[in-house]
Amino acid sequence: DGVVRGRIRKQPIAGLARAEIPDFMPTLADLYALVGATVPLSLDVKDPNAFEATVLAARQVGAEEQLWICHPDLDLLMAWRRATSAHLVHSIRLRRLKNGPERHASQLRDAGIDAVNFRHNDWSGGLIALYHRFGRFTLGWDAQHPREIANLLDAGIDGLFSDHPDRLSEALHQYFGDVGP
Repeated sequence: DGVVRGRIRKQPIAGLARAEIPDFMPTLADLYALVGATVPLSLDVKDPNAFEATVLAARQVGAEEQLWICHPDLDLLMAWRRATSAHLVHSIRLRRLKNGPERHASQLRDAGIDAVNFRHNDWSGGLIALYHRFGRFTLGWDAQHPREIANLLDAGIDGLFSDHPDRLSEALHQYFGDVGP
């Protein structure tokens, strides 16, 4: 959310020196040093002023094409498109679309925005198929329960975000079985 809770109040991260930020919050460079440049990474860039530094950190380790940058402001994402080869994701609620999902999917395609990220319960199989028809990735956030995760996988969603990686991992294992080495 772009803030760090201090002893008395929350403080914007942007106004803090690295030494003032808790150690459990790594810099992006620290994270890349830990996981490497080949792991896809999705970030909600809350502060638009952090965009350039975020892209630069990914670019410096050769991870820009593995980076997914999410933001709710479509105009801002369209401006960012010219500055990066990272995947750009419009994170929004379905009910906030002014002209409906088909017009939105067309707009994303025309602007080169790679994906849409709706809350898990906004999605349906038909809506996923619509965005796929326009060549956009479909992502769902706040998928916390195995039933929600399974329903979205059945509907053909491309990616999920959950606060419970254990549940997500179990659901993926049940759905796809053993994959990988």
